[in-house]
Amino acid sequence: MPAFRDIVRRIDSIKNTQKITKAMQVVAATRLRRAQQAVQATRPYAEKMLEVLQTAGERVTEYKHPFLVRREGKRAVMILVTTDKGLCGALNVNNIRAATRFMNENYPDQQRYVTLGRKGRDFLLRYRRDVIADVVGISDRPAIDEVLPGITVALEEYAKGTTDAVLLCYAKWVSTLKQEATVRTLIPAEIPQREREGDGGPRADYIYEPDPESVLDALLPRYVETQVFQAVLENKASEYSAKMIAMQNATNAAGDLIEVLTLFANKVRQAGITTELMEIVSGAEAMRASS
Repeated sequence: MPAFRDIVRRIDSIKNTQKITKAMQVVAATRLRRAQQAVQATRPYAEKMLEVLQTAGERVTEYKHPFLVRREGKRAVMILVTTDKGLCGALNVNNIRAATRFMNENYPDQQRYVTLGRKGRDFLLRYRRDVIADVVGISDRPAIDEVLPGITVALEEYAKGTTDAVLLCYAKWVSTLKQEATVRTLIPAEIPQREREGDGGPRADYIYEPDPESVLDALLPRYVETQVFQAVLENKASEYSAKMIAMQNATNAAGDLIEVLTLFANKVRQAGITTELMEIVSGAEAMRASS
């Protein structure tokens, strides 16, 4: 049976760990609110860009931008969004598993990756996957300039004809308790048709200068960049949600373990006191018998 002092030391150590996990939970909750605000702030911009692309696409029915042409090959570049740090549950594992499974099922000929986040890069390099670009050290308040180098590499690969599709995998933030690993096709871009005026209300009409084709050429790369940036923000919100829940579970588990160890320490202490009393009584009886 362990000594009473050893159990007390272990309880003190767990209490210190509990303080750390509690502090990390509070920090993650604070950063989660900022990340949610960033996600909500960028959604109107993404929706307006999609609306302009839809109207421009309706004007240029005969023109096909290279980003809109579907290729029949089985080669792809996957932009994989993960975190730089751990302690966020199964978030990164789910993203990596969804990305690699989708690539194996749909693009077996050639699989290459652009990683946004240290965890995804380290995993893919460990298993000898082809990583053609990586971006690490993304800040808590990401700016689009931080992820542009990785996006540019993926777009250049498609423009050179060395790949047939550009994909995106990230953790979509649904709620604090739910984050979904999502895989999307960025190129060829799939722009949905606009709703009719009777269904979705009146829509604005635009006059394009110099022409709709030029606007489409300029907007499609920006559209891809916006989708990736939105995915990075969604992944940040998912990271802090998962981290907050993981630290909360760790704090609760530490509390449960402290209760168990405290009860065990009391039993050990009680057993020690009982043993000492028995020794005293036995000693007194022995002295009385000898006298």
